[in-house]
Amino acid sequence: MPQNNDLLQIKFTDLLAYAIKWRKHLLILAIAAIVLSAIVTFIIKPKYQAEVIFYPTTINSIGNALFTDLNKREADPLAFGEELEAENALQLLQSSAMTGRIIKDFSLMKHYNIDPQSNQARTKLANKFNKNIEFSRTRYLSISITVLDEDPKMAAKIANGIAEIYDTVKTEIQMQLAREAFQIIEGEYRKKEKELTEIRDNLKKLAENGVTNYEEQSRALAEEIAKLQAKGGSPSQLQKLRDEQILLSKYAGDFLYYTENLKLELDAMDKLRTRYEKAKVDVDKTITHKFLLTAAEVPEIKAYPMRKTIVLISLFATMFIGFLAVIVIEKYRAYKSQQPATV
Repeated sequence: MPQNNDLLQIKFTDLLAYAIKWRKHLLILAIAAIVLSAIVTFIIKPKYQAEVIFYPTTINSIGNALFTDLNKREADPLAFGEELEAENALQLLQSSAMTGRIIKDFSLMKHYNIDPQSNQARTKLANKFNKNIEFSRTRYLSISITVLDEDPKMAAKIANGIAEIYDTVKTEIQMQLAREAFQIIEGEYRKKEKELTEIRDNLKKLAENGVTNYEEQSRALAEEIAKLQAKGGSPSQLQKLRDEQILLSKYAGDFLYYTENLKLELDAMDKLRTRYEKAKVDVDKTITHKFLLTAAEVPEIKAYPMRKTIVLISLFATMFIGFLAVIVIEKYRAYKSQQPATV
């Protein structure tokens, strides 16, 4: 039993002795690993990396952002996006609306040499897409679009194109909501215009009947009657003034109702007009949804494969496995040598 325990123990001097004893074999393994890994790196098609970095904006409504008092404004149109905007931008970049547009605009099925009629064509395309195109958030809350491609010009083109598609898709989504909101507000606005027109028409009819300002006219008639009575005016003149007073009183309720209602409706119309104008701006105007920090340029140096890294990793892995095999062989030989000879 103690002998078996000794076999399992490995000392540094043993390792050094194994290395010296098997140095030729290990050297051959090392050379073979270097040569083979180098050949593999030349066989693998190189890929070039292009990157776009941008900050998402905080703007959702142009009307609210640009046509609201500074003290009431919810978002600064020139402010960089924060964590919420960064997360929303990532969600949009990873959405099917974005990926579908990217695949279509850059003909990625053809570019990646995938037969659309083949089995699992979509799965293959998705794997290629996820392998070569990456969206991530930096620690400074900006968004990074990284594209790997065998063609350096295509890598830059796709990266810059995705940034443009991001703007387009977000605008389309917001525009769809903006149009629906504008239709609702426009309907209310036209309805309010019609109500105001009806009130003004009713006031115009009252004016045709001689009622233009009930309070002023009533006060003026009362003063005329009082003066006429003080002077001892004729009964016919008094009766005429009283008839005008009775006629005025007949329309007093309608006049007061329509004038008060007109004030309220004008105030409501003023608020609704502001909402209408903001909603119209959201439909008619567009604004960028990103602050571009770094545009993609055509890369000059390949990003993959990294030949030196691959060669070094292959060398270390081969040497580790080789040295492990040497230890197993030596320990097995030691174990066999300790076994009693059979007769």
